[in-house]
Amino acid sequence: MFLKSDHTYLRALEPADLDFLYPLENDTSVWHVGNTVAPYSRAVLAQYLENAALDIYTVRQLRLVICNNSHEAVGAVDLYDFDPLHRRAGIGIVVVASQRRNGHAAEALQLLLPYCRHTLHLHQVYCSVKATNTASINLFRKSGFTEIGVRKSWLLTPDGWNDAVEMQLLF
Repeated sequence: MFLKSDHTYLRALEPADLDFLYPLENDTSVWHVGNTVAPYSRAVLAQYLENAALDIYTVRQLRLVICNNSHEAVGAVDLYDFDPLHRRAGIGIVVVASQRRNGHAAEALQLLLPYCRHTLHLHQVYCSVKATNTASINLFRKSGFTEIGVRKSWLLTPDGWNDAVEMQLLF
């Protein structure tokens, strides 16, 4: 496995991940980040897993499972809006609530960024973070991302409108 650190590794999605993905995708507390407004059925997620092995150049996205040293899935990291012409992609990370603040997201980023630069030959990666999510802003900042702007009242959450901080890392 080439995307591995001391405590965390990234791996491709597998059909057996259905039981992991189902609660992760249906966690309403993070829906506003991914523009989701309806739950996913097991059948839809099973179909997604069947196509997950397709090439990033074909589907323009890549999801990897974040695992701990006990080989438990603890989260997912996504490359989305992959643009091979302009050599950029968005990055999104979600870690299950019970595993947050254990360093898995930071290690996942440290594993993914060299892959983005040296394997996919990206020029840049970017993300949008809810302005009140200081943990995520600090995570991306520590990984070399810089804030490039704020979209006002960009995300509608159960608590009302929230600003989104736009962040970018140029390689």
